[in-house]
Amino acid sequence: MEVKKRLYTVDDVWAMQRQPGNADKKYELINGELVEMSPANLFHSWLAPEIASFIRSYARVQDLGYVFVEGGFSPPDDHTTLLAPDVAYVQKERTPLPLPQTFAGFMPDLAVEIMSPSNTIPELRRKAAIYLNNSTRAVWIVNPTERQVEVCRRTEDGAIEVEVIGIDGSLSGEDILPGFELALRELLPPHTAQR
Repeated sequence: MEVKKRLYTVDDVWAMQRQPGNADKKYELINGELVEMSPANLFHSWLAPEIASFIRSYARVQDLGYVFVEGGFSPPDDHTTLLAPDVAYVQKERTPLPLPQTFAGFMPDLAVEIMSPSNTIPELRRKAAIYLNNSTRAVWIVNPTERQVEVCRRTEDGAIEVEVIGIDGSLSGEDILPGFELALRELLPPHTAQR
């Protein structure tokens, strides 16, 4: 007899997180499969708000959009996928106001995933593909150990391209955050290098 695995929905995750004892638990969903997220290490929990602050400062001055840290994003037509990027940016015209106190029923324009010791590059590239297949325009995979960032985006023919930005390079906001530049040396100074 075949045992069927339970598939979850975004609504299931919302209900689970509202139950007593689950307030501090974080979950993602990939094709209905529930993934419990472990707490971030100290470096990771420092780096995510650093990235968010660079983007937020620029977006606020230019009046471009909103930055979110660890918010839940789900494609509008897929209730079995829920991702929580470490940092997300959504352009102003796509942001529902007032901000809902629920998961977002859309994907961000830019998603940032920071590699932790428990992640692998193939896992993060798989997540990048999910974002990009659901209207996210760019994904930054930050690899602090290698001191580099993989910038993932869709090409005109629909393929996913990966551009590796080394420590001497800069991240660009492209047409998502026009004019934004962030030098990796500023984001990942030598004293923060991981071993």
